[in-house]
Amino acid sequence: MNGDEEDNQPAQLALAVQLPDDETFASFYPGDNAQLITALKNAAIGQGDELLYFWGQQGSGRSHLLHAACAELDGEGETAAYISLDSYQNMSTRILDGMELLALVCLDNLDAIAGVAEWERAVFNFFNRRRERAPGSLVISAINAPRNLGLALPDLASRLDWGVAYQLKPLDDEGKLSALQLRAELRGFKLPTDVGRFLLNRLSRDMSTLLAALDLLDNASFQAKRKLSIPFAKEILGL
Repeated sequence: MNGDEEDNQPAQLALAVQLPDDETFASFYPGDNAQLITALKNAAIGQGDELLYFWGQQGSGRSHLLHAACAELDGEGETAAYISLDSYQNMSTRILDGMELLALVCLDNLDAIAGVAEWERAVFNFFNRRRERAPGSLVISAINAPRNLGLALPDLASRLDWGVAYQLKPLDDEGKLSALQLRAELRGFKLPTDVGRFLLNRLSRDMSTLLAALDLLDNASFQAKRKLSIPFAKEILGL
């Protein structure tokens, strides 16, 4: 590998991530999170805060929003990187080398590396390199507020307090129903309210499970050329 190839390696790694094409701001039902979404949109176009941190429970849509921010920037012709740190065991810390030069970097699931000294130090060093360059925004998400992550490196914990922080507020049942109907509309079909409520009552209420069921029903309905109904949902989902 020549010098130019080594220099390009971080960018190649960043661009190798395949973002889901259906996880955009348009497909995210905001609920009570309008302020956070506005901050993320500003970060994506280089008009946001240098550091934006947000946290929310598993399945609340954190990854969706980070994917959306990257997609928004990609539409502007700039380069973004998305890294999910829950896969840190399959990555080298070198993946962060050079990423301080990118317009937007999104680090997901920071809680996964809490107590992992090598990775905490790598993220801390990356944070400092990026702050010196400051070409755009660094967006970090985790399951808890910075003070509750259990980070072993005090300096990293203090750095996270420098930025703007938001809590991603979970949707109530009505919000989840609206989110399902929005996703259905974007896919070109209608989710009847009674079928949506049936799914909420009979399935796990986390959005990943609900959206997976919606996708299954959409495909089955198209193939069978049948409208969505509660009996059809029972048949397809085995409920």
